[in-house]
Amino acid sequence: MYIVHSTFDVPPEKAEEVIAIYQKRSKMVDDFKGFLSFQLLQNEKKPGELTVQLEWETKDDYLNWATSNAFKKVHDMEKNYPDQELASIIPKVRKYQVVAR
Repeated sequence: MYIVHSTFDVPPEKAEEVIAIYQKRSKMVDDFKGFLSFQLLQNEKKPGELTVQLEWETKDDYLNWATSNAFKKVHDMEKNYPDQELASIIPKVRKYQVVAR
C-alpha cells in the first residue's frame, strides 16, 4: 500500500469552509486504478491544520493519478477558489510506502 499526505494550514476561522469544500469534492480520483480511499484529517490541537490522505494499492497507481489530466483539472479548480487566501496555500506533501501491518 502507498499513502500520500498533503498537509496545509488555513486560518482556524476558515477551517470549516475548507472542510465543506472537501465534503463536496469532485471524486475524480475515486475511479482511478488502484485508488483505495480518501480522508480529510483535522488536527485536534490545531484546527487550521488539515491533511488530505490518499491510499493507493501501489506507488505506480498513485503516479498514474498524479500525472493524469484529471489530477491537473482537480488542482486547477483549487486555484479558482473565491477566497484567494485559500487558493494560494501550498501543501506539504509526504509519501509513504506501507512496510508492515
